[in-house]
Amino acid sequence: MILSGLEIRKHIGREIIIEPFDDSRLNPNSYNLSLHDELLVYTHDELDMKRDNPSARITIPPEGLVLRPGKLYLGRTEEYTRTEGYIPMLEGRSSVGRLGICIHVTAGFGDVGFAGYWTLELFCVQPVRIYAGVQIAQIYYHTISKPYERYTSGKYQNNTGIQSSMLYREFEL
Repeated sequence: MILSGLEIRKHIGREIIIEPFDDSRLNPNSYNLSLHDELLVYTHDELDMKRDNPSARITIPPEGLVLRPGKLYLGRTEEYTRTEGYIPMLEGRSSVGRLGICIHVTAGFGDVGFAGYWTLELFCVQPVRIYAGVQIAQIYYHTISKPYERYTSGKYQNNTGIQSSMLYREFEL
């Protein structure tokens, strides 16, 4: 079952943390998250799953930044979230999708217990100018059956910013 906006509000500050929280961003069954002004781009055309691929940070200027098709941009939400007892999920806002912007490739599914900023895997179908601070995504929450194990030690837990892929760590085991 997906929580309604009224249920999300009821759990804010307890099982659901969104910082900063703005009541005007609460929807009937989700909450709008915004885009931070920093992006990460890989610096090589060919990526390798077994390596920590080099990347560069770029800042979205006030006049915006044009995303180009065929390029992956890693961004993050301005908001920090933490969830206990619910499964957080992330999707792009329909207004953003109607501009041909995808906010995640496959990582819209969170784990119960996740704490941190959401890394966004931005790509577009045609050139499009983006701006920092735009409400780009919606977070919503599913209930989970009990008992469950809480996500505590994953490689992306308690992040403080954009994180590139850490899949290479799984090859080191």
